[in-house]
Amino acid sequence: QIAHLAEVDPQRLSLAMKAVAAAGAPTPQGAKDFRAALDDSTLDAVFFALPNYWHTPASLLALQAGKHVYVEKPGSQNPREAEMIVAAARQYGRLVQMGNQRRTWMKDAIAALHAGAIGTVRFGRGFYYGARGPVAPRDRKLPEGLDLDLWQGPVPDDPQRDIRSLIHYDWHWFWHWGNGELGNNGVHYLDILRWGLKADHPLRVTYTGGRYWHDDLQETPDTATAAYDFGHAGCEWVQSSCHARRAEKPPAEIVFYGDAGTMAVHRDSWTIYDQAGAESATGTSSVAGSGDLSHMGNFIAAIRGEAELNSPIDEGQKSAMLCHLGNIAYRTDTVVRCDPRTGAVLDNPAAERLWGRPSYRAGWVVRV
Repeated sequence: QIAHLAEVDPQRLSLAMKAVAAAGAPTPQGAKDFRAALDDSTLDAVFFALPNYWHTPASLLALQAGKHVYVEKPGSQNPREAEMIVAAARQYGRLVQMGNQRRTWMKDAIAALHAGAIGTVRFGRGFYYGARGPVAPRDRKLPEGLDLDLWQGPVPDDPQRDIRSLIHYDWHWFWHWGNGELGNNGVHYLDILRWGLKADHPLRVTYTGGRYWHDDLQETPDTATAAYDFGHAGCEWVQSSCHARRAEKPPAEIVFYGDAGTMAVHRDSWTIYDQAGAESATGTSSVAGSGDLSHMGNFIAAIRGEAELNSPIDEGQKSAMLCHLGNIAYRTDTVVRCDPRTGAVLDNPAAERLWGRPSYRAGWVVRV
């Protein structure tokens, strides 16, 4: 049962309340500030679908209140927050699932891969092609009644940027609030690639590209390639956010290459090709067509003791760290080298300066 709904934009809160009513469910309590719900002793879990910079601070508050947490990807806005959310889940003994739904949708495909469908896996590729336009103009008006201070929450103002023009989406493309496309869509693909390759932390990371398609204020790249060397295998994520590249069609959004062939993994199915490029086998996910419900359902089943989490936060943050490391490589124009045992950055002072947020907004305490 949905007991509470919280949203700083009253128009969105109203739509959410109507959606619950339309489903015939009991009417939840509506509030502007989610913290009001954390005092409810009957509340078991909280689902957070918030901007990236809220993921860890909000999750920490819920965990400290004894709640289980489902948090959208990437779950953290920087490496230090990634460390904090994992530590908090362990310290408070609550379940935390990251909202990278492909962990549920593609579970059967990865099981087939690990069972030897293409032999030893040596490399993987992920593709994201889109058609995004320029970022919002400066004169965008705030939604009526929106609480701007609470929307920005623990993050201090950026004197160089007017956040009002970036609500509700374009904050993604500015480093103060977002993680660019790598942390927006790339995390989905990198998570499956890392899983398929049986990898944890990389040896080397690069992320090369730029903002090529629009003359605007966006800071993050719209076209780039992120590459990861794990020693025994490697992968790359190919990004074209502002050109859909319809003239070229990769065999799937994720592709693995092994000694005995190629596996092309779609959202709900997969195809195996032999070394000559001929199709040799196909498979379909056992949760095909289920959408987000199967991943959220896994979280609820885990709380009830009926299942293991498909994406526990410690695994999810290994994949989020690939995004953070890629963005650090881009911002510092360096090859980021890591200790493969711990993921710690090696001999890169510029990277270390981007490890965490220098400070939070006055009045907010973000700690485990």
